[in-house]
Amino acid sequence: MAKDQFSFDVVSEVDSAEVRNAYDQAEREVITRFDFKGTGTSLSRDDDMIEIRSDTENRLKAALEVLKEKMVRRDVPLKALSVGPVQPAARGSHKLTVHLNQGISDEKARELTKFVKGLGVKVQSQVQGDQVRITGKKKDDLQTVIAALRDHDFGIALQFTNYRP
Repeated sequence: MAKDQFSFDVVSEVDSAEVRNAYDQAEREVITRFDFKGTGTSLSRDDDMIEIRSDTENRLKAALEVLKEKMVRRDVPLKALSVGPVQPAARGSHKLTVHLNQGISDEKARELTKFVKGLGVKVQSQVQGDQVRITGKKKDDLQTVIAALRDHDFGIALQFTNYRP
């Protein structure tokens, strides 16, 4: 990269420690809250998915709201969560899966680069795995791109990292 080039990376990441903390808080609240007693409501988690189970659909949705509230309080963007449909489970209960979206998919990366090219700003965008690198000769151009990306809804949480003058 030439000396007179500036760059930054567009990424979509969530802090796994904050997700774990929010999950733990939500699980504790579901266990202790009176309105969840006797409804069989529970949460389980693996690396990139949280599953909520309950005997009633209403308690299932209430537990999802508790989880979302805890995520927001821990600064985990809700756009990083992909909520699946309510599904029937064993013995008349219901379940719901919440996926944690990490990284920018190829499709979203193409959408981002096309959007940046459509801005008419003199910058280049390059897909690098699950992130997009934006380079340009002027800091102002990069700041214009960041502002435009923040204002546009791509359906995923975006962060801007590795700003290099």
